[in-house]
Amino acid sequence: MSDTNQENPNIPESPLNAATHVKEMYSSWFLDYASYVILERAVPALVDGLKPVQRRILHSMKQMDDGRFNKAANIIGHAMQYHPHGDAAIGDALVNLGQKELLIETQGNWGDIRTGDSPAAPRYIEARLSKFALDVVFNDKTTEWQRSYDGRKKEPVHLPVKFPLLLAQGAEGIAVGLATKIMPHNFNELLRASIAILKKEDFTLLPDFPTGGMADFSNYNDGLKGGRIRVRAKIEISDKRTLVIRDIPYTTTTNSLIDSIVKANDNGKIKIKRVVDNTARDVEIRVELPSGVSPDVTIDALYAFTDCEVSISPNACIIEDDKPQFIGVSEILRRSTRHTRA
Repeated sequence: MSDTNQENPNIPESPLNAATHVKEMYSSWFLDYASYVILERAVPALVDGLKPVQRRILHSMKQMDDGRFNKAANIIGHAMQYHPHGDAAIGDALVNLGQKELLIETQGNWGDIRTGDSPAAPRYIEARLSKFALDVVFNDKTTEWQRSYDGRKKEPVHLPVKFPLLLAQGAEGIAVGLATKIMPHNFNELLRASIAILKKEDFTLLPDFPTGGMADFSNYNDGLKGGRIRVRAKIEISDKRTLVIRDIPYTTTTNSLIDSIVKANDNGKIKIKRVVDNTARDVEIRVELPSGVSPDVTIDALYAFTDCEVSISPNACIIEDDKPQFIGVSEILRRSTRHTRA
């Protein structure tokens, strides 16, 4: 107690000197927030391979489906009845689904994962469910329902997906205290591996990247934390003064790759004359060399000092029984296959 309060005991102690214990309150609030982000936003469910925002988008598109394309803006608005986090989050998730070209058919400029170009505004682009999605994702008779966040609507707890969707699309998300990064896999290879599981046969499951390239999976570790994938661009020697990049590493874009090449040249790590991006339907980046520079030496330098080679660290984390679990992609496929069969 201060000297003033000792002299005048009737004067109450200043609020600045009073201690307020918030430890228990903070612990509870933080745990609630962390659990919400993990379960409701960032990490996909094992049962259907979807994050909540993706599930709500697909549910909205099924409700709107009449065989015709719908404006992306209308889909976003409809999904806001189920997803309480605003149009930007829904729009980003919708574009991500559309760019994977599996569950959604698109019209208009949806951007390009190879170049990093952004999509057009939602009012200018359109989408509808693919025939594949209509066949394998929905079944009202086997869907468990729950009330939406405001209690006005009902939405699926999970969608009855009859396919290992999570491994086909891949997933990435950052939550509170954990993250997930699951690589995409080849459609046909997933089917063959699922058949092998049903026959109780051995199988090997490795990622397949939509951007192509060459990959070293020797330290993949079944997609678990601690594993590492090295991915390289495919570089061809067109002539003694020209290199051509045909495929780019997953997680990079042609723009970011060119920037890394220019930066390496400016730092004296490589010697190039100029870089020309001729990417259209297929990736084509032409690297022109000055006279006297070896193409083979330049290729080695590109892999060493630019994004022509990148390292990816997988971290397979999924939600099962309302809890995050770290399991390998082989076990994810086994559980998904058993769930589908059941």
